[in-house]
Amino acid sequence: MPADTTAINKLMDRFDDHPSVWLFGYGSLIFKADFPFVEKRPALIRNWTRRFWQGSYDHRGTHTAPGRVVTLIREAEAICEGMAYLITPQIFEHLDYREKNGYLRLSTEIIFEDGTNAEGVVYIATAENTAFLGPASELDIARQIAASSGPSGHNKEYLTGLATALRALGKKDAHVFGIEQHLIALDN
Repeated sequence: MPADTTAINKLMDRFDDHPSVWLFGYGSLIFKADFPFVEKRPALIRNWTRRFWQGSYDHRGTHTAPGRVVTLIREAEAICEGMAYLITPQIFEHLDYREKNGYLRLSTEIIFEDGTNAEGVVYIATAENTAFLGPASELDIARQIAASSGPSGHNKEYLTGLATALRALGKKDAHVFGIEQHLIALDN
């Protein structure tokens, strides 16, 4: 799959004729909603787990020194908590560009804290994209994050922004918080 997934995502027209659609955010979309939305609500999706396995060449790193950002990995019985935004389909043009580095727009069931659900969209970077870095130890991921910076800022800001946003929502994520602890130890 090409590194730039903008054209591929434009083919996902399932919600184009809807007046609005729910978007599930699990990474920077939780703490950096740089797009207009009608409503936002804490939510979750099932059978996916958040992992810092995606390389960032365009935002939190460069081609020679990629940063690490989160994607979702299929895992039976897993729950990934985040934030859902009700948006109009026109916002996908902005989001497709923002998430162009290997992320694909996929349909998913989004479950809200009150138990209701809705079909919506999530961006996931699969192992088939050229920026996928795959698993590494939390310490090695922290080292890479500590050394990476790109056009959107230092990779540490992404990790700490995500960890802070999850805490503000009252959510726990052992992977994110474990990497954060390693990063803190590296800074001391």
